[in-house]
Amino acid sequence: MAVLLETSVGDLTIDLMTEDRPQASLNFLKLCKLKYYNMCLFHSIQRNLVAQSGDPDGTGRGGQSMFKHLYGDQAVYFEAEAKPRIKHTRKGLVSMVNNGSNMHGSQFFITLADSLDYLDQQGHTVFGEIGEGDEVLDKLNDTFCDKNHQPLQNVRILHTIVLDDPYDDPPGLKFPESSPQINIKDYENDRLEYDDDIDPFKDKTEDEIERIQAEKTAKANAQILEMIGDLPDQDVAPEENVLFVCKLNPVTTEEDLEIIFSRFGAIKSCEVIKDSKTQESLQYAFIEFEKKEYCENAYFKMDNVLIDDRRIHVDFSQSVAKVKWKGKGKGVQTFEKKEKADTKSTAYTGGIYGLNHDDNFASKTHSKGEKAKRQHKSRSRSRHRERSPSLSRKRFTSRERRSRSRDQRKKRRERSRDRSRRSYSREKKYRDRSRDRRRSPPRDSKYRHR
Repeated sequence: MAVLLETSVGDLTIDLMTEDRPQASLNFLKLCKLKYYNMCLFHSIQRNLVAQSGDPDGTGRGGQSMFKHLYGDQAVYFEAEAKPRIKHTRKGLVSMVNNGSNMHGSQFFITLADSLDYLDQQGHTVFGEIGEGDEVLDKLNDTFCDKNHQPLQNVRILHTIVLDDPYDDPPGLKFPESSPQINIKDYENDRLEYDDDIDPFKDKTEDEIERIQAEKTAKANAQILEMIGDLPDQDVAPEENVLFVCKLNPVTTEEDLEIIFSRFGAIKSCEVIKDSKTQESLQYAFIEFEKKEYCENAYFKMDNVLIDDRRIHVDFSQSVAKVKWKGKGKGVQTFEKKEKADTKSTAYTGGIYGLNHDDNFASKTHSKGEKAKRQHKSRSRSRHRERSPSLSRKRFTSRERRSRSRDQRKKRRERSRDRSRRSYSREKKYRDRSRDRRRSPPRDSKYRHR
């Protein structure tokens, strides 16, 4: 009681549970014998869950049982067999799909993981298990699918072969002697077919494969740089006539490099990169030639050359610092290097922005600052005098200060004595009042004084 399914990813042997599930086993065997499942898609593959097939339409909403061929449209589905209860406890179990109200047609699925208790509550009926083809189940589980669980490349059942059939053929069913000839073009859809070659490295040498992978890696890195804002566009490329020179001696100047590299061709610009604060060389530079050929000649001849007791290293520039992004869809613009400011006549450099000012501006700024400080001090003194007018009086002698302090202490003692007297008298008054209240007779007409 077994059936062989030849799929586009390998062969699967299904052992049927004919004793526990006679109706489902009969239906599946006769449909395989009718070649009903030939070219059926695995229209839904959910990783670590199930791989579903059995619908000739490939939509998951079609399919019919073999009983329709015997009894007509009234027997499109047949009733599920609830007993004995068989659970989805392991990988490789084959179940009939519940089409609603515990009715089955032709669709079935294969479990791709263990302990799928969720399926036991959905009315699906287990009627077989995979006897051979565990590696095919792994391939099905690793199939790339979209968000609707449909494989990006079609996986089909190519042929079904009944290895053992214990049931007699019902009268009225006509079985084909062999699988019919099938034209794959009749089954094409918007997906890649199983026989489409999607291997990008087929018939390619190792060098070509490495080049393709390097291009993909560079493109992916460019996309990341574009997303974080370091590049205006992932397709932007540095200029091919710019040479990058590093490992320079700090004493090497732009004029020296221009003289050395001008032997390869005309130079448009030469810039040694310097620190913005100290104006010291950062020991690398960019040299822009008028033609690409000049830059290539310098690249091949000047690498590892000794300049000012340093072995320099040259390479093609990867900088896009001179590229300005105009905006999305507007492209980029390359701007030239601005002329250097004349710093010979300047004597003051302002702040972190590197603004150059003349001597007069520096003296004016200094004088204005001093004047502002003096005004602030004078205003603070005047405010202090207003708050403390006693400071404007004459200074006291030591004897006067002592007598003044004695008088102040005497006044404080008198004020303290007065406060204590007042509080005592107030408390005494409250005590007397409360005593009188306790001694007074109750207010009643019977005890009133006449």
